[in-house]
Amino acid sequence: MSAGVDLSQFFETFFDEADELLADMERLLLGLDLSNPDIDELNAIFRAAHSIKGGAGTFGCFGHLADTTHLLENLLDLIRRGEMSLRKDMIDLFLETKDVLTEQVAAYRNSQEPNLAAYERICAQLRELAIEQKGVAGEPPAAAAPVAAAPAAAEPAPVSAAPAPGPAAAPAVAAPAAATAGLPLHVRVTALDPKDALALSAEMALLGDVLHQESTANTLSIWLKTTASADDLEAVCCFIVNADQVNIAPEALPAAAAAAAAVAPPAPAPAPAAPAAAVQAAPVQAAPVQAPAAPAAEAPAAPAPAAPAPAAAAKADGKAPAPAGASNSSTIRVGVEKVDQIINLVGELVITQAMLVQTASTLDPVLHDRLLNGIEQLDRNARDLQEAVMSIRMMPMDYVFSRFPRVVRESAAKMGKQIKLTTQGQATELDKSLIERIIDPLTHLVRNSIDHGIESPEKRVESGKSPEGNLLLSAQHHGGQIVIEVTDDGAGLSRERILKKAMSQGMAVTENTPDEELWQLIFAPGFSTAEKVTDISGRGVGMDVVRRNIQGMGGHIQLSSRAGKGTSTRIVLPLTLAILDGMSVRVGEETFILPLSHVTESMQPSPDQIRSISETEHVLQVRGEYLPIVALHTVFAVDGAETDITKSIAVVLQAQDVRFALLVDHLIGQHQVVVKNLESNYRKIPGVSAATILGDGSVALIVDVFALMRFTRDKTTI
Repeated sequence: MSAGVDLSQFFETFFDEADELLADMERLLLGLDLSNPDIDELNAIFRAAHSIKGGAGTFGCFGHLADTTHLLENLLDLIRRGEMSLRKDMIDLFLETKDVLTEQVAAYRNSQEPNLAAYERICAQLRELAIEQKGVAGEPPAAAAPVAAAPAAAEPAPVSAAPAPGPAAAPAVAAPAAATAGLPLHVRVTALDPKDALALSAEMALLGDVLHQESTANTLSIWLKTTASADDLEAVCCFIVNADQVNIAPEALPAAAAAAAAVAPPAPAPAPAAPAAAVQAAPVQAAPVQAPAAPAAEAPAAPAPAAPAPAAAAKADGKAPAPAGASNSSTIRVGVEKVDQIINLVGELVITQAMLVQTASTLDPVLHDRLLNGIEQLDRNARDLQEAVMSIRMMPMDYVFSRFPRVVRESAAKMGKQIKLTTQGQATELDKSLIERIIDPLTHLVRNSIDHGIESPEKRVESGKSPEGNLLLSAQHHGGQIVIEVTDDGAGLSRERILKKAMSQGMAVTENTPDEELWQLIFAPGFSTAEKVTDISGRGVGMDVVRRNIQGMGGHIQLSSRAGKGTSTRIVLPLTLAILDGMSVRVGEETFILPLSHVTESMQPSPDQIRSISETEHVLQVRGEYLPIVALHTVFAVDGAETDITKSIAVVLQAQDVRFALLVDHLIGQHQVVVKNLESNYRKIPGVSAATILGDGSVALIVDVFALMRFTRDKTTI
């Protein structure tokens, strides 16, 4: 590594890569079969830890992270090599280690020191497991003591200030250092797929001088002059092939190659590619003695950063990564703020385009035919651009679903229950801003199902069910919305308990209240039928908060349940909050936008459809259903509006299971609008969710349908 390279510029990329690797590690750990673990999954978990340790070691300033992953890596190596049998308590410890590593990454990201107590505790537990393994293998426990650094003449200097204690990795070769000093490292890869040979050659060339290379149909041999250790070379090879295919040892060049080299020594290897891959470097650790000797006063430099991207390498998909420096990368990492800036600019472009369309509508189409055709083409291009840019913000629901296997596993263990989690529709996409906000409500619903929904194994057996409960998380697109469901096959909701609780709180319910209405009472503030508070679901966050959060995202939530069969909670959300399909309406001289997803129909009321409840309250009869009437001009105190109901337009809106008629003066039309946050640009206005800019440059308010729904129920100001 050249002294002039500032590695701090690569920190953020490393942190993002580490977060992805840790998420992959957790997912793979939870999916392991203890009785017969999949070797590819074990290798992927090992490579994830190895990559994080390598990146942390390359930077040299993330010591706790490097030390913790070093201990974890050694244990994972023993397991994947079949030298240690996997147990449930090991999985628990590895998952706990993953949590500590996540906290360490977060601390370093925020320029803070990680929690020292957590670091020492988890390292002690990992060392204890390593000592236990040494004892099982018949070796003295002292073998698991911290590894002392070998003399500088025998190995490269470690990057981190203090190498992590733990069981040392088995050396790739046992030859004495004196006998192998100065010899190049012979990298031999067997059972090699021909398409991987080029990638391996490119990687080795970046780590030193290739003195000689031989290849057959399925074997590749490379003699390399390098300052990297055999462990480092093996680590790089393991991103492409399995460890059992690689053999690395100091070895002299073949006679013919040595003679050729004596006549024409190889030119120095070119400098490694741009250091953007610094976070992906092969790790430098306290290596065994197979590296070339170096003078005691001058330790060899760390290998140039050249390993493939760890995030891609850690996936057990069997695909070889592209050679370093390849230009056909399938992804690019871009900051969210840049994406948001592009989306804002596209929004402004759409507003400008709408202004042009409105202005052009007054022109004579015969005289301005070419101009109008160009504006029409601009309209199509602007819409395509808008959709393409919005798709950048979309993320798969797997981002959310992937964290629940851990939640279910640990919560079920605390409750003494057996629960199988199934997920469907992981590839269904949702806007990033929504996908992050849906995590907490979903977590509460999942914990509710585990705590209050699914019965204990004993009760399930008594009811004729399997002792293992089933929990389903699903997501699917439905029109312009996404539907997320949490379904369990537990005992279902208790009608008697909910009814009793509602009556005790003075709610307007009777013995004849339909189930659908009764279930909605669960979302009332302070309403709970739990007999006792637990640390699984009873955390002070009620279902009313869940519903309020969902409504804050422009969605709604529904419950359905059958006694003894289970409960299903359905969440319906818009795909994005940046663009809205709306219906523009006029009241007096003001224009309002109604979210089209809540509009069911519109009509001009006739006198025989109107029924008076009081002097100020009326209902509208629509096909036998009586709908509360809300006058929009009354809600927002608009002057000059039409006050005669029969001369107004009634727009029937639906929010959750509530339908009501909203009175407006005129319907203008339907179109997509760019949503602008009113609270951050002005202030919060009751009954208004956001605003938009119309084609004439004026501002139109987007109505909060859920606030109007509460207005119909409570008959109070919004």
